Amino acid sequence: MVLFVSDMHFGRTGAPDAEKAEEADLLRCLDAFDDELEHLYLVGDVFDAFIEYSRLVPKGFVRFQGRIASLTDRGIPVTYLLGNHDPWHADYFTEELGVDVVPDHCVATHYGHRVLCAHGDHLAGSAGGLTTRFRSLLRHPACVALYRTLLPANLGFGLAQWVSRQMHDRTPNPDLVQTLAERGHDLIKQDRADMVVMGHSHVPTLQQNEHGMYLNTGTWFADRTFVVLTEPAARLMQWNGRRAEIIESADFQNDMAEAGRST
Repeated sequence: MVLFVSDMHFGRTGAPDAEKAEEADLLRCLDAFDDELEHLYLVGDVFDAFIEYSRLVPKGFVRFQGRIASLTDRGIPVTYLLGNHDPWHADYFTEELGVDVVPDHCVATHYGHRVLCAHGDHLAGSAGGLTTRFRSLLRHPACVALYRTLLPANLGFGLAQWVSRQMHDRTPNPDLVQTLAERGHDLIKQDRADMVVMGHSHVPTLQQNEHGMYLNTGTWFADRTFVVLTEPAARLMQWNGRRAEIIESADFQNDMAEAGRST
Protein backbone atom coordinates (compact mmCIF):
# COMPACT_ATOMS: atom_id res chain seq x y z
CA MET A 1 0.00 0.00 0.00
CA VAL A 2 1.23 3.49 -0.90
CA LEU A 3 0.05 6.52 1.08
CA PHE A 4 0.06 10.15 -0.09
CA VAL A 5 -0.55 13.03 2.31
CA SER A 6 0.02 16.78 1.98
CA ASP A 7 -0.63 20.24 3.33
CA MET A 8 -0.13 19.59 7.00
CA HIS A 9 1.22 23.14 7.29
CA PHE A 10 2.88 22.30 10.60
CA GLY A 11 3.52 25.57 12.45
CA ARG A 12 0.74 27.49 10.76
CA THR A 13 -1.33 28.37 13.82
CA GLY A 14 1.38 28.76 16.42
CA ALA A 15 -1.09 27.23 18.91
CA PRO A 16 0.73 24.35 20.66
CA ASP A 17 -2.36 22.27 21.48
CA ALA A 18 -3.76 22.43 17.95
CA GLU A 19 -0.39 21.69 16.38
CA LYS A 20 0.21 18.69 18.65
CA ALA A 21 -3.28 17.35 17.92
CA GLU A 22 -2.65 17.57 14.17
CA GLU A 23 0.69 15.82 14.53
CA ALA A 24 -0.79 13.12 16.81
CA ASP A 25 -3.60 12.43 14.34
CA LEU A 26 -1.10 11.91 11.55
CA LEU A 27 0.94 9.51 13.66
CA ARG A 28 -2.19 7.52 14.54
CA CYS A 29 -3.12 7.38 10.88
CA LEU A 30 0.31 6.05 9.98
CA ASP A 31 -0.02 3.52 12.80
CA ALA A 32 -3.28 2.27 11.29
CA PHE A 33 -1.53 1.41 8.02
CA ASP A 34 1.79 0.33 9.52
CA ASP A 35 1.56 -3.34 8.52
CA GLU A 36 0.64 -2.52 4.91
CA LEU A 37 2.69 0.58 4.16
CA GLU A 38 5.21 0.16 1.35
CA HIS A 39 5.93 3.79 0.44
CA LEU A 40 5.00 7.16 1.95
CA TYR A 41 4.76 10.34 -0.12
CA LEU A 42 4.73 13.73 1.62
CA VAL A 43 3.21 15.84 -1.16
CA GLY A 44 4.39 19.29 -0.10
CA ASP A 45 3.59 21.99 2.45
CA VAL A 46 4.42 19.63 5.27
CA PHE A 47 5.57 22.71 7.16
CA ASP A 48 4.07 26.17 6.88
CA ALA A 49 7.59 27.55 6.78
CA PHE A 50 10.87 25.67 6.97
CA ILE A 51 14.22 27.38 6.57
CA GLU A 52 17.15 25.10 7.19
CA TYR A 53 20.47 26.68 8.11
CA SER A 54 23.84 24.95 7.94
CA ARG A 55 23.78 24.04 11.65
CA LEU A 56 20.18 24.78 12.62
CA VAL A 57 16.73 23.47 11.74
CA PRO A 58 13.37 24.76 13.05
CA LYS A 59 12.32 23.15 16.30
CA GLY A 60 9.11 21.20 16.79
CA PHE A 61 7.31 18.19 15.35
CA VAL A 62 10.06 15.81 16.40
CA ARG A 63 7.59 12.94 16.90
CA PHE A 64 6.63 13.18 13.26
CA GLN A 65 10.27 13.35 12.23
CA GLY A 66 11.05 10.38 14.45
CA ARG A 67 8.31 8.36 12.79
CA ILE A 68 9.71 9.21 9.37
CA ALA A 69 13.17 8.08 10.47
CA SER A 70 11.67 4.87 11.86
CA LEU A 71 10.05 4.12 8.50
CA THR A 72 13.24 4.66 6.50
CA ASP A 73 15.24 2.64 9.06
CA ARG A 74 12.88 -0.26 8.30
CA GLY A 75 13.49 0.12 4.59
CA ILE A 76 10.18 1.84 3.79
CA PRO A 77 10.87 4.67 1.32
CA VAL A 78 9.68 8.18 2.16
CA THR A 79 9.55 10.75 -0.64
CA TYR A 80 9.08 14.44 0.16
CA LEU A 81 7.87 16.66 -2.69
CA LEU A 82 8.61 20.26 -1.71
CA GLY A 83 5.70 22.71 -1.72
CA ASN A 84 5.36 26.47 -1.99
CA HIS A 85 5.47 26.91 1.80
CA ASP A 86 8.43 24.63 2.54
CA PRO A 87 10.98 24.73 -0.32
CA TRP A 88 14.00 25.84 1.73
CA HIS A 89 15.32 22.47 2.82
CA ALA A 90 19.00 21.59 2.59
CA ASP A 91 20.25 18.13 3.62
CA TYR A 92 18.75 17.50 7.08
CA PHE A 93 15.80 15.37 5.96
CA THR A 94 18.01 13.41 3.59
CA GLU A 95 21.02 12.78 5.81
CA GLU A 96 19.34 12.50 9.22
CA LEU A 97 15.95 11.00 8.34
CA GLY A 98 16.74 9.08 5.16
CA VAL A 99 14.12 10.91 3.10
CA ASP A 100 14.27 11.40 -0.66
CA VAL A 101 13.63 15.14 -1.02
CA VAL A 102 12.35 16.13 -4.48
CA PRO A 103 12.18 19.83 -5.43
CA ASP A 104 9.64 19.51 -8.24
CA HIS A 105 7.96 16.23 -9.22
CA CYS A 106 8.70 12.54 -9.50
CA VAL A 107 7.40 9.61 -11.51
CA ALA A 108 7.39 6.13 -10.00
CA THR A 109 5.77 2.82 -10.87
CA HIS A 110 3.47 1.24 -8.30
CA TYR A 111 1.50 -1.93 -9.00
CA GLY A 112 2.21 -1.54 -12.70
CA HIS A 113 0.91 2.04 -12.87
CA ARG A 114 3.06 5.09 -13.60
CA VAL A 115 2.34 7.61 -10.88
CA LEU A 116 3.37 11.25 -11.28
CA CYS A 117 3.44 13.08 -7.97
CA ALA A 118 3.92 16.81 -7.37
CA HIS A 119 2.74 19.43 -4.92
CA GLY A 120 1.23 21.31 -7.85
CA ASP A 121 2.18 24.95 -7.27
CA HIS A 122 4.39 24.99 -10.39
CA LEU A 123 1.39 23.93 -12.49
CA ALA A 124 -1.07 26.47 -11.09
CA GLY A 125 -0.41 29.24 -13.62
CA SER A 126 -2.29 32.48 -13.01
CA ALA A 127 -4.59 30.70 -10.55
CA GLY A 128 -1.64 30.23 -8.21
CA GLY A 129 -1.27 33.90 -7.31
CA LEU A 130 1.97 35.48 -6.12
CA THR A 131 3.57 32.25 -4.95
CA THR A 132 3.50 30.87 -8.48
CA ARG A 133 4.72 34.11 -10.06
CA PHE A 134 7.71 34.37 -7.72
CA ARG A 135 8.37 30.64 -7.43
CA SER A 136 11.64 30.66 -9.40
CA LEU A 137 12.97 33.66 -7.48
CA LEU A 138 12.07 32.24 -4.06
CA ARG A 139 13.78 28.94 -4.89
CA HIS A 140 16.85 30.35 -6.62
CA PRO A 141 19.98 29.15 -4.76
CA ALA A 142 21.52 32.63 -4.76
CA CYS A 143 18.41 34.21 -3.21
CA VAL A 144 18.13 31.48 -0.58
CA ALA A 145 21.83 31.73 0.31
CA LEU A 146 21.61 35.52 0.58
CA TYR A 147 18.56 35.29 2.86
CA ARG A 148 20.29 32.78 5.14
CA THR A 149 23.47 34.86 5.23
CA LEU A 150 22.00 38.32 5.84
CA LEU A 151 19.35 37.43 8.41
CA PRO A 152 20.03 35.76 11.75
CA ALA A 153 18.19 32.45 12.09
CA ASN A 154 15.53 33.67 14.54
CA LEU A 155 14.74 36.75 12.45
CA GLY A 156 14.87 34.89 9.15
CA PHE A 157 12.62 32.08 10.29
CA GLY A 158 10.21 34.43 12.07
CA LEU A 159 9.87 36.60 8.97
CA ALA A 160 9.27 33.55 6.78
CA GLN A 161 6.57 32.32 9.16
CA TRP A 162 4.82 35.68 9.15
CA VAL A 163 4.89 35.94 5.35
CA SER A 164 3.72 32.34 4.99
CA ARG A 165 0.71 32.96 7.20
CA GLN A 166 -0.29 36.00 5.14
CA MET A 167 -0.31 33.86 2.00
CA HIS A 168 -3.15 31.60 3.11
CA ASP A 169 -6.59 31.96 1.57
CA ARG A 170 -9.46 31.48 4.00
CA THR A 171 -11.36 29.35 1.50
CA PRO A 172 -10.18 27.16 -1.40
CA ASN A 173 -9.77 28.88 -4.75
CA PRO A 174 -12.11 27.21 -7.30
CA ASP A 175 -9.94 28.41 -10.20
CA LEU A 176 -6.94 26.71 -8.63
CA VAL A 177 -8.88 23.49 -8.04
CA GLN A 178 -9.98 23.40 -11.68
CA THR A 179 -6.57 24.36 -13.07
CA LEU A 180 -4.73 21.62 -11.20
CA ALA A 181 -7.27 19.02 -12.29
CA GLU A 182 -6.92 20.13 -15.91
CA ARG A 183 -3.11 20.03 -15.68
CA GLY A 184 -3.28 16.58 -14.15
CA HIS A 185 -5.45 15.23 -16.95
CA ASP A 186 -3.18 16.91 -19.52
CA LEU A 187 -0.18 15.05 -18.10
CA ILE A 188 -2.08 11.79 -18.34
CA LYS A 189 -3.16 12.46 -21.94
CA GLN A 190 0.46 13.26 -22.82
CA ASP A 191 1.23 9.70 -21.66
CA ARG A 192 3.52 10.92 -18.91
CA ALA A 193 1.62 8.94 -16.29
CA ASP A 194 -1.35 6.68 -15.65
CA MET A 195 -2.14 8.47 -12.41
CA VAL A 196 -1.35 11.99 -11.15
CA VAL A 197 -1.36 12.91 -7.45
CA MET A 198 -1.11 16.52 -6.26
CA GLY A 199 -1.82 18.66 -3.21
CA HIS A 200 -1.86 22.48 -3.01
CA SER A 201 -5.56 23.06 -3.80
CA HIS A 202 -6.75 21.99 -0.32
CA VAL A 203 -9.72 20.24 -1.96
CA PRO A 204 -9.73 16.41 -1.98
CA THR A 205 -10.45 15.18 -5.49
CA LEU A 206 -10.72 11.91 -7.40
CA GLN A 207 -11.40 12.02 -11.14
CA GLN A 208 -10.90 9.23 -13.66
CA ASN A 209 -11.45 8.67 -17.35
CA GLU A 210 -10.35 6.19 -19.99
CA HIS A 211 -6.80 7.59 -19.92
CA GLY A 212 -6.08 7.50 -16.21
CA MET A 213 -6.79 9.04 -12.84
CA TYR A 214 -6.21 12.41 -11.16
CA LEU A 215 -6.25 12.69 -7.39
CA ASN A 216 -5.71 15.55 -5.00
CA THR A 217 -4.91 14.74 -1.40
CA GLY A 218 -6.76 17.78 -0.06
CA THR A 219 -5.39 19.11 3.22
CA TRP A 220 -4.38 17.27 6.34
CA PHE A 221 -4.35 20.55 8.24
CA ALA A 222 -8.08 21.22 7.94
CA ASP A 223 -9.75 18.01 6.80
CA ARG A 224 -7.36 15.11 7.58
CA THR A 225 -7.70 13.78 4.02
CA PHE A 226 -5.17 11.66 2.13
CA VAL A 227 -4.85 9.17 -0.73
CA VAL A 228 -4.15 5.44 -0.55
CA LEU A 229 -3.06 3.37 -3.53
CA THR A 230 -3.36 -0.41 -3.55
CA GLU A 231 -2.98 -2.89 -6.39
CA PRO A 232 -6.65 -2.88 -7.44
CA ALA A 233 -7.74 0.65 -6.55
CA ALA A 234 -7.04 4.22 -5.48
CA ARG A 235 -8.90 5.61 -2.51
CA LEU A 236 -9.52 9.12 -1.27
CA MET A 237 -9.71 8.80 2.50
CA GLN A 238 -10.25 10.80 5.69
CA TRP A 239 -9.01 10.21 9.22
CA ASN A 240 -11.86 10.69 11.70
CA GLY A 241 -9.71 10.64 14.83
CA ARG A 242 -10.01 6.89 15.36
CA ARG A 243 -9.89 5.25 11.95
CA ALA A 244 -9.63 5.95 8.23
CA GLU A 245 -12.85 6.23 6.24
CA ILE A 246 -13.20 5.98 2.47
CA ILE A 247 -14.54 9.14 0.82
CA GLU A 248 -14.33 7.82 -2.72
CA SER A 249 -12.73 4.81 -4.38
CA ALA A 250 -11.92 3.93 -7.99
CA ASP A 251 -10.85 0.58 -9.36
CA PHE A 252 -8.18 0.97 -12.03
CA GLN A 253 -9.38 -1.45 -14.67
CA ASN A 254 -13.15 -1.48 -14.22
CA ASP A 255 -13.77 2.22 -13.55
CA MET A 256 -11.51 3.45 -16.35
CA ALA A 257 -13.05 0.96 -18.77
CA GLU A 258 -16.52 2.21 -17.83
CA ALA A 259 -15.36 5.83 -18.25
CA GLY A 260 -14.09 4.96 -21.72
CA ARG A 261 -17.41 3.42 -22.75
CA SER A 262 -19.33 6.48 -21.52
CA THR A 263 -17.34 9.02 -23.56
